[in-house]
Amino acid sequence: MSSAPHKSPRTIAVVGLGYVGLPLALLFVQRGFRVLGIDLDEAKINKLRNGVSYISDIPDEAIQNSLYTQAFTPVAHYNNLYLAEAIIICVPTPLTSYGTPDLSYLTQAATEISSRLVHGQLVVLESSTYPGTTKEVLLPILNRSGLEAGIGFNVAYSPERIDPGNKDYPIESIPKVVSGITSSCLERITELYGHIFEEMYPIESTSAAEMVKLLENAYRLINISFINEMAIICDALSLNLWDIIDAASSKPFGYKAFYPGPGIGGHCIPIDPSYLQWKIKQLGLNSEFIQLSNAVNRRMPLYIVQQLKKHLETSSLSGFHILVYGAAYKRDIADYRESPSLELIEMLQIEGANVYYHDPHIPSITINNDRMDSTELTEQMVSSMNAVIIATDHSLLPLDLLLQNAPLLFDTRNATKGRSGKAQIISFGNGSRTQSSNV
Repeated sequence: MSSAPHKSPRTIAVVGLGYVGLPLALLFVQRGFRVLGIDLDEAKINKLRNGVSYISDIPDEAIQNSLYTQAFTPVAHYNNLYLAEAIIICVPTPLTSYGTPDLSYLTQAATEISSRLVHGQLVVLESSTYPGTTKEVLLPILNRSGLEAGIGFNVAYSPERIDPGNKDYPIESIPKVVSGITSSCLERITELYGHIFEEMYPIESTSAAEMVKLLENAYRLINISFINEMAIICDALSLNLWDIIDAASSKPFGYKAFYPGPGIGGHCIPIDPSYLQWKIKQLGLNSEFIQLSNAVNRRMPLYIVQQLKKHLETSSLSGFHILVYGAAYKRDIADYRESPSLELIEMLQIEGANVYYHDPHIPSITINNDRMDSTELTEQMVSSMNAVIIATDHSLLPLDLLLQNAPLLFDTRNATKGRSGKAQIISFGNGSRTQSSNV
């Protein structure tokens, strides 16, 4: 079976309406498909039904338009799966508290799908995971339906390549890697995704496609962790790494710029390589690069705290007032999953500091089950701090306000390059040198 009959308009089900699933669902709507959006989080479904987006990259209008045309139906159950010709799984794949893969969301979704699977449907997994998951975890559960894979239904894997906040590369313009457990499965996903993605890249097996995603994110983990280590080295040598990176970038071959910061965040880079590390340990192997990179990444918030204490000339931050600007793991997004800002705040609290944060995109965060609200930035508030740490360089960063009112400004993102003010400025990766005031 290479394809199933298509009704017009064609109907797709997307399971998991997070940072991957919701943009994908709306892209299908834009291309003329009907989409059944499934997420067991009732709060998300209620927001969508009311035309409200919970993802900063997606405006409310996009949700409202899809509802108005009745092309998008968000629900918190699996009851109507029989209506869909294809079911795309975009559920979270986090780590357990032991640092091992947590596939509970995937197995739960697969079990629900299996009990409702009908002849001719295509099931696509997009969630990031270790090589072998599609065949070793998803497929056996789907086989409980009594249908035969490749004949009664099709199974495929296509790694998501969403980059939150990146407006230069809309998802439809990013080449789409696709794979299937049989040639007919590959034909099905290629035909379907060919309607919404500009370029397709078929690959030989689902395991190879799963490895593609892990390679991409391990590459970024290793290089960002390496450049963070270089920042520590340049601090010790009193060198400006930011200028060194700019100079190295003048080479037209053999070099790609990565930039330091307080750590690595998001769902992919801190987590996906650990999926690979877990998988290869089953084979008696170990990736020393991934292991070392994880270690470097984890110690970055601690290094920032140590440097802050050094420049405040104190052995303890007890009683100090510290403001952290930015809770998101990168600029101009509302996502603080695995954000180094959270660990930085927690470490400052452990030190006994009175910690505040501000993020224009994130009104509240949770640290150790305690809620923190974003603090309003005023001249009085900023001047009352002992130090302000720039952890995320949002476009809305009120740099003049901070430069003119913060006693000490610790810049981990090079946001103050070429700027001065009343604040004492410490620049991470710039020899931890203090820039002189202009007053």
